[in-house]
Amino acid sequence: MYKDYYVSVIIAAAGMSNRMGSKINKQFIAIGGKPILAHTIEKFEKCRYIDEIILVAKEEEIEYCRKEIVKKYKFNKVANIIRGGKERQDSVYNGILALDEKADIVLTHDGARPFVKIENIEDGIKGTIDHGACVIGVPVTDTIKVVGEDKTIGNTPQRSLLWAAQTPQCFFKDILIRGYENAIDDGFCGTDDSSIVERAGYGVKMIMGSYENIKITTPEDIILAESLFKDKDIIFRRREFIFQSR
Repeated sequence: MYKDYYVSVIIAAAGMSNRMGSKINKQFIAIGGKPILAHTIEKFEKCRYIDEIILVAKEEEIEYCRKEIVKKYKFNKVANIIRGGKERQDSVYNGILALDEKADIVLTHDGARPFVKIENIEDGIKGTIDHGACVIGVPVTDTIKVVGEDKTIGNTPQRSLLWAAQTPQCFFKDILIRGYENAIDDGFCGTDDSSIVERAGYGVKMIMGSYENIKITTPEDIILAESLFKDKDIIFRRREFIFQSR
């Protein structure tokens, strides 16, 4: 089934990292001795169904990404590194324009989500084949409040209906392009890619993801990310020891 489709992923890594308070782009901060962005790209590099990776970076960081991320870690699927735009939406659109003409399915992913699971990437591809468009996400665990400008609670949505959208967000290329073209024509700026596609009238399915698939945004997230990485490393080394002891 998968081999019938050419699958591309656009990794958005051109953010400003304002909430991190770091002197360097948060995606270049090392976790477990490797930059966050390298961990992220590695997941898609290892996914057997991904044919092409388009990396979108700030213009002044393109060469750094090329030398210190792509070449250093030998990511062969990175076909191009494209200049980002003012907003994330502009960056993703620049990535769309750089896609191989053979692309059938397009995934969009945040460069600062290094803990995405390969199985979730594959679930997203399958979800696209089945439904045309889908988003990886998880049910919310907190009660959500809708609050007015004066901080008065307006209502409390039913929690069982609420999910937190993550990435990758996955689409047939023509659906994503139509959504973006409509948004550009109308001057609409969405908070994520699925909102752009939804607005164009397409149904988008939610696919179960993982609570580990965090987006690293603040210094506290770095602490959590290091903890997640160490836990995975301990589990891996324990499995390796058991295997060698047999």
